Amino acid sequence: MIEVKNLTKIYKLTGKQKREAKTKDNKKVAVSEVSFCAKEGEIFALLGPNGAGKTTTLRCIATLLEPTVGEITVQGYDSRKQGDKVRSSIAFLTNELKLDPLFSPKYLFRFFGRLHGMSEAEIDERQQALFTYFGITEFQDKKIQELSTGMKQKISIAVSLVHDPEVVIFDEPTNGLDIVTARAVTDYLKVLKEQGKVVVVSTHIMSEAQKLCDRLAMIIGGRSVFEGTLEEVLCQTGAKDLEDAFFAIYRDNVVDEAEQQELKHLEEQMTRHEAMGKGELS
Repeated sequence: MIEVKNLTKIYKLTGKQKREAKTKDNKKVAVSEVSFCAKEGEIFALLGPNGAGKTTTLRCIATLLEPTVGEITVQGYDSRKQGDKVRSSIAFLTNELKLDPLFSPKYLFRFFGRLHGMSEAEIDERQQALFTYFGITEFQDKKIQELSTGMKQKISIAVSLVHDPEVVIFDEPTNGLDIVTARAVTDYLKVLKEQGKVVVVSTHIMSEAQKLCDRLAMIIGGRSVFEGTLEEVLCQTGAKDLEDAFFAIYRDNVVDEAEQQELKHLEEQMTRHEAMGKGELS
């Protein structure tokens, strides 16, 4: 289980960052008092537009960032005091983590398996299972730089899961992928759920979240504004689908004209994105 309680992360801004943001403030609040709980045997989705604070939240859970305020526990381990225990129990995948282009999938998989203290026999077993599922075997000796974007993502997923962790955290796992690869990724998330894993994904693709998640939380402007099931959010908003429900909650949290313009721009972006990805999942 992952429990996040009143998570707040504040960054100090450099002079350059203040100029770029056109602000005189010395600090930026990335997330403020965010709380939610993700349980075993479910897929939990963290939803919000780009810049809402989803990635910051996931980085704090993965111990890549230290919270300014708040508490995070992963499988009972405190993220501040027992960071090594947290890291050994999770898989964390983000698009910003890149595979070395000059190494092969086989080399990287085995390298990270050894880093996790696995025996050669354990690595062999996991490699056979994951490479077979994702169709990596015939590419296992090629250099990463020779492979397609979709294959690189499959390899990244396999490498992140080498140690068979109890908790799986994927940040925008299907972002930029073609329809076939995106389906392979989401299907495997369902397999992990069936295995009793804690599965947390962030996304701004509402159709994907609606078909995939058991429960969800929405983060808007760094604040958590909803946590519950799909049925609960549809009931609360009276919406027919998750995208409409998201915008209903978003509007309730828009406070000024600038944010109204941002909402209009966001609606246009997400409409285009949904149209491009129509029929991706089922």
